[in-house]
Order: sequence, then structure tokens, then C-alpha cells
Amino acid sequence: MGDEMEAYGSGLAELYELIYAGRGKDYAAESADVTALVQARKPDAASLLDVACGTGGHLVFFKRHFATVEGLELSEHMIAKAGQSMPEVPVHQGDMQDFTLDRTYDAISCMFSSIGYVGSAAELNNTLASLARHLNPGGVIVIEPWYFPEAFLPGYIADDLVRTEDRVTVRVSHSERHGDQVPIIVHYIDARKDAGIRHFTDVHRMHLFTRQQYETAFERAGCSVEYIDRARFGCGLFVGVLK
Repeated sequence: MGDEMEAYGSGLAELYELIYAGRGKDYAAESADVTALVQARKPDAASLLDVACGTGGHLVFFKRHFATVEGLELSEHMIAKAGQSMPEVPVHQGDMQDFTLDRTYDAISCMFSSIGYVGSAAELNNTLASLARHLNPGGVIVIEPWYFPEAFLPGYIADDLVRTEDRVTVRVSHSERHGDQVPIIVHYIDARKDAGIRHFTDVHRMHLFTRQQYETAFERAGCSVEYIDRARFGCGLFVGVLK
């Protein structure tokens, strides 16, 4: 993250929420789908950890379905934003590749294709091992993957425009593939009546994993696994159960 992004701090978490709201992201429906997949495999599931939970968009709805919900997030700014909207839900700071909490859960979710930030097959294996360590017997892991290599479109350009009464935010990104590594260059223009215009950039460093690599990581972590192609989730879902 560049100096200008770090200086923007919690403002980035706010923009993150604005952009996804502008895209019409249906957190409630996604959370209900994940809950149904968990309960079909573990009907008595009562606790869930949402890994790479961001500002807690899914956690807000997961807490309607599970007696205990918690989050794990690397960014302190995202954690702070989540705490503002749901102070009763613990969100731990940690890296999904190697974290240790003092309890286990019936279910673990990892949404937003956040798994794509893992940098190699070895790190993917480490991540699944970390998740599995935090599962109760028969527990369920639901992961929303990023694109498989054959589905990625080199040079892909994405754009968002979000307009409110006092603010206009534009996000433009460009993705370029280098082997299985994909740096996504993102530019933001954020115009506010009370603060003028800011322009800043960010780089998301993503990795393309094959379906086999995901399945191997689940199996090495001691989980059975199935891939579910769901229209609501553009890249589908992997659902694993700890053996």
C-alpha cells in the first residue's frame, strides 16, 4: 500500500463500502446461501468465523443465523470500520495464512475472492491448514475463490461510479497477467463538497489458482471438498468438511 493510501486510512474502508453498495452487492442473500450450505452439512452449526471479513458486510447477516460469529481481518482500518457498525462482534487482526485464535468454530467462511491474495500454492496450502486448525470436528469451510486461470481476461478494465448528494466517487482498475500473478492497478477519484477532490492509487496483487490447486489444499488440510457453481457467486464456491 502506497503512502497516499496509508494516509487516507479509514477513508479507504469507507470507499470500499460505497463501491460495493453501488454495485448492489447482496450481503443478505450471499450470507443466507453460505448458511444453507453449512447447515446442510452440519445442522447443529452454531458458530462461524468470517476470514478476511473486511468491514463486516457478511457478518451483519451471519449473526442472524449463528449464535456466535467473529471475524478475522488483516487491515486495521477495515477492523475499525467494522467495529463502528457492529461493536458486539469481535474482529481479530491476523493473516489468514497463519493465525491462531483461542477457540474453534463450526464453520469458517472466506468471501469476496479474498483467497486470491494468497501468493503461491504453498501459501494456499498453509491457509487451508490454518482454517482447518480452527474447525470443530465435522466443521465446514466455505471459500469464494478468485478466477481460475482459464477464465481470467487479460487487460480487463473495470469501472464504478457512485454518486450521492454530497459526494462522487469513481474507481477504475486495470488487470494485467504475468504468469499466474495478476497485479490490479486501481485509481480512485473521490470528490466531496466538504473536502474537495482526492486522487489516489492502489495495487491489489492477486494469484490465479486452478480448481485442482484449491481442491488439493482442502484435501491436504484434512477436508473433503466439492465445487459448487452458483450464479450468485461469479467464481462459484468451494465447500469443505473436516474429516
